[in-house]
Amino acid sequence: MIEVKNIDKSFDKKEVLKNISTVFDKGKTNLIIGRSGSGKTVMIKTLIGLLRPNSGEILYDKRNLTAMKKTELKNLRREMGMLFQGSALFDSMTVLENVMFPLTMFTRDSWKVREKRAKFCLERVNLTDADHLYPGEISGGMMKRVAIARAIALNPQYLFCDEPNSGLDPKTALLIDDLIHSITKEYNMTTVINTHDMNSVMNIGEKIMFIYEGEKAWEGTKDEIMTSTNKKLNDFVFASDLFKKVRKAENWMNDES
Repeated sequence: MIEVKNIDKSFDKKEVLKNISTVFDKGKTNLIIGRSGSGKTVMIKTLIGLLRPNSGEILYDKRNLTAMKKTELKNLRREMGMLFQGSALFDSMTVLENVMFPLTMFTRDSWKVREKRAKFCLERVNLTDADHLYPGEISGGMMKRVAIARAIALNPQYLFCDEPNSGLDPKTALLIDDLIHSITKEYNMTTVINTHDMNSVMNIGEKIMFIYEGEKAWEGTKDEIMTSTNKKLNDFVFASDLFKKVRKAENWMNDES
């Protein structure tokens, strides 16, 4: 579990995050949603310690990240997995070597032990036959799966995903969503996903925080989104014709019943 308490973050006197408090639950897919420029990326960078908040606390199972020294923060990061927006694989490394990379960085295990763990993670994301290939030889969806395998290599307690479906077709995006959700349950991780993809929200969003201009404007479940009266949230969610039709259909069914 990650507890966020009254986080503020500014750049050159411009407030980007304003007094945000929330809890990201263990064993759930926790989503941060909002328009581009709303503060989502700054929020996730602050959560993992890449940015320091101006005020407030971030507690990882009661451990205060904002008060940690470099050594303590490095130890905590061993418990984190990160799935970057562009996958961020090393072009000069094979798929297997990419997955082994965090094991090489953070453990003293033998090459054989690291290889065994990496192959297990690739098997978990259904990529057992791609370990010898390079990133330039595989598809975008496969690259995302390699990145997920790398993110779970250290068996993390916390998983962070920044726009995991960026650049993917709808079918592949759905597969990545389902994979992240199933791994979250399997390893009982605290998963935080930064996204603007409403298909992801309605597919795997167990707890959702909506940020509007740096403030927490709404919080709830995917089911509660459909009945929300929050105008800012509704303007964001129902911007597409698809979700307008979904709400209209639900309202019609409720009227009929």
